[in-house]
Parts: sequence; C-alpha cells; structure tokens
Amino acid sequence: MLTSARATGIAAGFLLDRLVGDPARRHPVAGFGRMALIAESTLLRPGQTAHSQRAAGLLFTGVLVGGVAATVTVAGRLAARNRAAAVVWNAAVVWSCLGGSSLLTVARQQGDLLARGDHAGSRELLPWLCGRDPAALDPGGLARAVVESVAENTSDAAVGTLFWAAVAGPPGAAVHRAANTLDAMVGHRSERYRHFGTASARLDDVLGFLPARVAGVLGVVAAPTVGGSPAQALRVWVRDAPAHPSPNAGVVEAVCAGALGVRLGGPTPYPYGVQDRAVLGDGRPVQADDIRRAVLLHDRVQVSTAAVAVAGLVGSRAVLAWRNRHPREAAA
Repeated sequence: MLTSARATGIAAGFLLDRLVGDPARRHPVAGFGRMALIAESTLLRPGQTAHSQRAAGLLFTGVLVGGVAATVTVAGRLAARNRAAAVVWNAAVVWSCLGGSSLLTVARQQGDLLARGDHAGSRELLPWLCGRDPAALDPGGLARAVVESVAENTSDAAVGTLFWAAVAGPPGAAVHRAANTLDAMVGHRSERYRHFGTASARLDDVLGFLPARVAGVLGVVAAPTVGGSPAQALRVWVRDAPAHPSPNAGVVEAVCAGALGVRLGGPTPYPYGVQDRAVLGDGRPVQADDIRRAVLLHDRVQVSTAAVAVAGLVGSRAVLAWRNRHPREAAA
C-alpha cells in the first residue's frame, strides 16, 4: 500500500499544483518561514564570532529541518492506517512543497512586461523570483535574471520535491523544501549570513545534488522542444557547470544556456554586492522572448520528472508483487 499511495499521491499533488498553484493564504512553507525568522532572531545576535555564528546556524538548521521531518513522519504514520488518508497526505505534502506552477506564472508575467517594454513593472515583480538588486539591472539583465531563476528552480521548486517524494515519501519532500527555504533565507553571502547560513546552504547542496542532475539529464533530452540541441546542452553542462558557485544551480543553468543557445552568468548584482559569475554557454545574450522558451523547458522537465517518478514507483510495486507470487523464480 505504501508504494501505491506514494505514486497516486505524487500524481495527485502534481495535478493539484497545475490546477490551482500555491495556496493564496496559510501556505505551509510561508508558515515555516515565519518560524525560521523567529528562530533566527533568537539565535543570531550582534557581536558573535564567526565560530559562534556557524554553531548557531547549525542549531538553527537542525532544529527547524528536524522538526519538519519529525512532524511529517508522525502525521504520515497516522495517515498510513487508511489508504485513502495516505493518498491524501502524500498529495497534500507534494502540493505544498511544489512551486512549479506559481514560478512559471510569475516568469510568464515577466516575459509579457519585458516584451511591452515595461521595465519598471519587471523590476517591481523581480523579487518574487530572486533576490537580485532590480535597480541595478538593464532590460537584458532583467531577462537574464528571470531565465536563470527559472532554470535554477527547475531543480529547487519542481524536480527536488518530486524526486524526494518518490524516494523518501512526504518526509523526504518536506525536508528538501525546508532546507531549500532556509538556504533562500540565510544561505547567501551577505555580511549578516556569511557564517550563520553555512549549515543551511550545505544541507541544501547535499539534498539538491541528485535532483539537479536528474533535471540536467531531462533538460538535455528536452532541448529539441525549445529549438535546441541535446549535444550542445550536454557540452555546456560538462564544460561550464563546474565554474558556477553552486554545485547544483550550475548544472541546470548550464543545460538551460546550452538548450536555448544563449549566454548566462557574468556580473550578478545583489543588495549586498556584485558576484562576478562564470559565463555559461557561448550563444547570444538573453532576450525577452527567451523567457518563454525557458518556461517551456522547465515545464517539459517537470512533467517528465512526475511521469518518471510515478512510473518508477508503479514498476517497483509490480516487481515486488511478482517476487512475492514467485519466490522460487526470484531467488534463482
């Protein structure tokens, strides 16, 4: 029953995200973020040494992520007593952890704004996608920021949830989302979080390692659907991804650059300073219309991941059932 409920729940949660997106109010991830802010204000204090900040950040990450893991595990065990409840629980967790539909909605809005030349509107909307300094970006920089955010979140907001939901059920999906949320909040290189955010950033890197590579493979396969070449996408991945500051974002951004035939990376302004990132790809600079193609690539990868996750669980259940019916043949 466990595998069947997990497969059905993933399919239902994915479809629910497609139909309604994120809940407008009382989103579990938003509630988790508020708890994280309270914990941060308690643990991160002025005057702490770098070592004390790292220790506080480790406690911050452990308590919050561990609390999510324990809560979701206990609730899942209660739900597992009834198949219908187990399916509903799996679907609810997948839905709440997925961010694919909402991300793509905002990205499409950005594409429309830039196509109309509404750069002020684009700058106002940009914080919904990423933490860059909108005032420092010209139209090309805005388009590049949107494409890079869509590419990075192919793994973070979509593939990661589906991957961990298939491998480890609701606790896996929830822990991944919790770690990714903390990384977005404190895992960057600002002066305030340089040391405190280390544990959250490292945990997110670990949990995102395999999903990013799954997203990379599926992005290479899907490259022709956006007018790109799988060989080019793979070449840019192998050549350029290692130079990216993130071991996971580099994979999906490089594949996106190769598939779209554009150039990503370069100087990247944040409120706390400018990161001079390595260039990914050797195509032309990003244009507003490339946002539509990046959204399409993300969509193809997300749908493929959901299909593979469900098919893999259904297949493993069928194999297990066959082994139970034919123990002698399985042993041989």
